[in-house]
Amino acid sequence: MHLLGYLPFVYEALYLHFIRRVRVYVVGAILLFVVLPVSVLCLPTYGFPHGILVTVEEDASFGETAQMLEDNHIVGSATLLKALGRVTGSDRGVRAGRYVFDAPIGIAEVLFRLTHGITGVKAVRVTFPEGITVREMGEILSEAILSFDSERFVREAKPYEGYLFPDTYDIFVDATPEEIIARMRTRFDSVWSYLENPRDVISGESMERVVTMASILEKETKVGQDRAIVSGILWKRVSIGMALQVDAVFGYIHNTDTYHPSLDDLEVDSPYNTYRNPDLPPGPIGNPGEDALRAALSPVSSKYLYYLTGKDGTVHYAETFEGHKKNRELYLR
Repeated sequence: MHLLGYLPFVYEALYLHFIRRVRVYVVGAILLFVVLPVSVLCLPTYGFPHGILVTVEEDASFGETAQMLEDNHIVGSATLLKALGRVTGSDRGVRAGRYVFDAPIGIAEVLFRLTHGITGVKAVRVTFPEGITVREMGEILSEAILSFDSERFVREAKPYEGYLFPDTYDIFVDATPEEIIARMRTRFDSVWSYLENPRDVISGESMERVVTMASILEKETKVGQDRAIVSGILWKRVSIGMALQVDAVFGYIHNTDTYHPSLDDLEVDSPYNTYRNPDLPPGPIGNPGEDALRAALSPVSSKYLYYLTGKDGTVHYAETFEGHKKNRELYLR
């Protein structure tokens, strides 16, 4: 074949080679200028934390905020975030507040959330049962809310033991211990205001002593009718100078959820030991609910001076110590 006859084949080979090279360059360009930037901007950084709560301070610069996010592994590079902020004009639009990042996101979405104030803060429903102590409240909150400072809560709430109303609350995960305490105290004040009827309140007793009595009733008895009778018995013991001799205080003394006192416990040197000390303890041993507060405010007078709760949960009463001992033989053996 004449040399010129090969030219079409040569042109075709060159064309195919050119197309292949162009494809390589196009793919490379796409990877370099599209896929790589998109990956950098959209994929989360390695080690992105789950459920972290961070605070963007009101007076923090964009650079300080970017560095804080890098330190917490929310973005991989503070420098890249600052550059992205400058390019998009978002570096002056960050909104202060507390932000929760509960799922990995890329740097572009982080910046979007910061500039649009999308905090990601959600509310969790927390239930505090009646009679719960401040220490137990701290444990429940730390289980319900990641990164919650339970030690700070217990420290700040301890002076208000008895006055934090046990109920179900919807609590934002960024709520501070002080905010939660304030809500629970407000709820207590609301309940107390409609429970306290001067015609029904036991004569001569302060709110502090009534709340202390209610906290004991909350743990001593579970049925409303029995609580009112037991309330009358315990107030009667107070009036005659008799030791209350209630076992519920020992869980509070020993910082345990449940506690069955031994004979040695009855001699424990504590102002909360109602076997050694006549009158009420110096303060509440838990946070009583509405029924216990009502029973403490409105005790039922009876002829009884003793009571015990049988193994089946039934409360048995006695007028004398001899009758009480018989009840022990019948219902606790």
